[in-house]
Amino acid sequence: MRLWLAGVAAPVLIWTALAGAPASAQGHPHADHHAHAAPAALVPAPDAALSARIDAVVDRAIADQRLVGAVVLVARDGKLVYHRAAGLADREAKAPMREDAVFRLASVTKPFVSVAIMRLAEEGKLSLADPVTKWLPDFKPALADGSTPVITLGQLLSHTAGLTYGLAEKSDHPYHRLGVSDGLDISGLTLDEDVARIGKGPLAFAPGSAWRYSLAIDVLGLVAEKADGHPLPQVVARTVTGPLGLKDAGFQATNPARLATPYANASPAPTRIADNQDVSLGATAVRMAPSRAVDPTAFPSGGAGMVGTASDVLALLEAVRTGGGGVLSAASVKAMTTDQAGIKAATQGPGWGFGYGWAVLDDPAIAKTPQGAGTLAWGGVYGHNWFVDPQARLTVVLLTNTAFEGMNGQVTRELRDAVYGR
Repeated sequence: MRLWLAGVAAPVLIWTALAGAPASAQGHPHADHHAHAAPAALVPAPDAALSARIDAVVDRAIADQRLVGAVVLVARDGKLVYHRAAGLADREAKAPMREDAVFRLASVTKPFVSVAIMRLAEEGKLSLADPVTKWLPDFKPALADGSTPVITLGQLLSHTAGLTYGLAEKSDHPYHRLGVSDGLDISGLTLDEDVARIGKGPLAFAPGSAWRYSLAIDVLGLVAEKADGHPLPQVVARTVTGPLGLKDAGFQATNPARLATPYANASPAPTRIADNQDVSLGATAVRMAPSRAVDPTAFPSGGAGMVGTASDVLALLEAVRTGGGGVLSAASVKAMTTDQAGIKAATQGPGWGFGYGWAVLDDPAIAKTPQGAGTLAWGGVYGHNWFVDPQARLTVVLLTNTAFEGMNGQVTRELRDAVYGR
């Protein structure tokens, strides 16, 4: 399956499926780190057959040196049927992966911030019909003819606004000439400065006429600050992570010792990612700076700047799957899980559209996936992938420290199939 990378305007092989989860500590055949308690939010309900299938996938990915380490969670009907920490959190230090490892979430940030935007809409602080200029008067990116069309907050939230991502564009693109940050590097910019630079770049198409993965959620992060009157980290804490009781999800690592060390796939083994390293995406590259997670001067990127645990991600996704989980209204969840872009967007390959915060599966047959219609999915460039299948009542989270295998590699497809018993 073809997917869109955390910021890829042109399709790249990104993450076809998902499926991971640390198997239950009870009776697990591997040492790993089941000794750490299972995520507290869900009651463990081990599934031995499922565990055997997923263990084989994870073990093979680590043995083949496609992954350094991973935490995988699978919930079915609100019960934790598989949970496992595998491999190493820091290869050089020989530190084993732990289930409470904190990861740089990259684009797994987007669901948190998208939910925060929907909460602000519920509170009447903003409307998805608002033009972005209501909140950011100077944000007026232009089309090729020089015109500056109206862009709504809803178009930003669904990536139909006409923006793009620097990591999706070659070095001669205006975003690079303007010094736009994708929210993954150390740039020295403030959020206001970065959004101002995005606004000076060109639109790829007329707003509402097409879909392109983009820096739109970074722009919405600044809108959230203006509408709420507080910095984005405070907005997300008040509206999302606080109500869900998430202690580690945020824009700075509160316990840096638990941060998983990030690696980039290479031969014969993944290499440790250095600050502001350009990790190749073929014709383009993504600039990553691991120290951003502990840099208090780094601006809060609404599209890529959060850290958190696999349990944090699972809690958010389960809240959505169950209709809002006390964080959102059922109406907001319905809007977020409805395809806003159309099947033609092919956001993760044929058959996939896009809602507010994630891809939405319109046609499993066209997509050639065992996932049910209405499945939500996305991932992140540091090596993450997740999906929620409402029909199967499944929520699957795979967080790894290996880019890009954990986002769009062989492991994602094999894990998805293992979850469905294929």
